[in-house]
Amino acid sequence: MSAPTLIDSHAHITAPQFEEDRSAMLRRGREAGVQLVLDVRTEPEDWKRSLELARYEPGVRCVLGLHPNSAGQWTRELERRLRVLLADELVVGVGETGLDYYRLGAPPEVQQEVFIAHLTIACDLDLPIVIHTRDAYDDMLAVLRKHGQGTVGVLHSFAGAAEHALLAVELGYYISISGPVTYKSGANIREAAAAVPLNRLLVETDSPYLPPHPHRGKRNEPAHVALTARAVAEARGIPYEDLAQATTENALRLFPLRR
Repeated sequence: MSAPTLIDSHAHITAPQFEEDRSAMLRRGREAGVQLVLDVRTEPEDWKRSLELARYEPGVRCVLGLHPNSAGQWTRELERRLRVLLADELVVGVGETGLDYYRLGAPPEVQQEVFIAHLTIACDLDLPIVIHTRDAYDDMLAVLRKHGQGTVGVLHSFAGAAEHALLAVELGYYISISGPVTYKSGANIREAAAAVPLNRLLVETDSPYLPPHPHRGKRNEPAHVALTARAVAEARGIPYEDLAQATTENALRLFPLRR
């Protein structure tokens, strides 16, 4: 019996960590049932490289934006460049953008301005937005309430409280779960994964980061999204096959993956 179909809704497979075995890594993903991987590139120098990969790997699509830690780089010219690339049919989302108060690579007010700019772009181009949040869930939700009208998207690698997840769902957003749902310290993520409506859940690896148990301390890759999906299914008390089917359907509904 073949593995249930999965979509890794957030990975960084053009990262240097995959330089030596990218094709083999993608093959392992396909063998594990991963039919599509969304390659998220958050620095301007990586945007075109992601598109180049997607042009010869049919199971790859791109999400392009500027990471909040790099928000200080934002200019009108950079926005113009991004909008041009986002028009490519292989690009299916804007991001990851959002707020990161843990590292503070840019001041909070600058991060918020750039986050709002990405929301505007996503709305203008009718693309979903991929949101990164760390130590900033309340502010992120406040920005969405005020500036996110007309947008849809996903809170990627969710690590907040179930309350935050449900508030985002009320705003029309999806919640994506990654490897830490398998950690002993991930009780809050398991609680959120169980509380969110099934039709609003996605799964991801955030490769090469955040590997699920038992791969902690090693490089993550798309094939491991199956371990995350199993942990989410267990947290919800449903069969793995049902969780895989639902998250795949959700990703196909959110992202323009059929074009």
